[in-house]
Amino acid sequence: METQAIAKYVRISPLKVNYICAEIRGKSVDEALSILKFTNKRGAHELYKVLHSAVANAENNLNLDRDDLYVKNAYANDGPTMKRFRPKAKGMAYPILKRSSHIGVVVAEREWGGREWVKK
Repeated sequence: METQAIAKYVRISPLKVNYICAEIRGKSVDEALSILKFTNKRGAHELYKVLHSAVANAENNLNLDRDDLYVKNAYANDGPTMKRFRPKAKGMAYPILKRSSHIGVVVAEREWGGREWVKK
């Protein structure tokens, strides 16, 4: 069983968040939460909240055990980009792109495959 949580329209570039997503992908939930807690990036705080919400969804809605959960997928997709302009020399305008992102985390339950846990 798997469940997900998504945070939409977060005002941070998806490129910055995807670097942090790569760090937690495939890790157990408790390990991923501790990595995010001690990562000194703004995107880590947003990703921590989304992962915490996905774990709560799994526990409350599907009655899954927290110890069996792992991060199956973590991603940050492009959200809408706000276009702003800064005045420059000789009456020109310089574009400024303020990017946003949709951050999603999918957590799944590990299956017991004989001698070891198997990610399904």
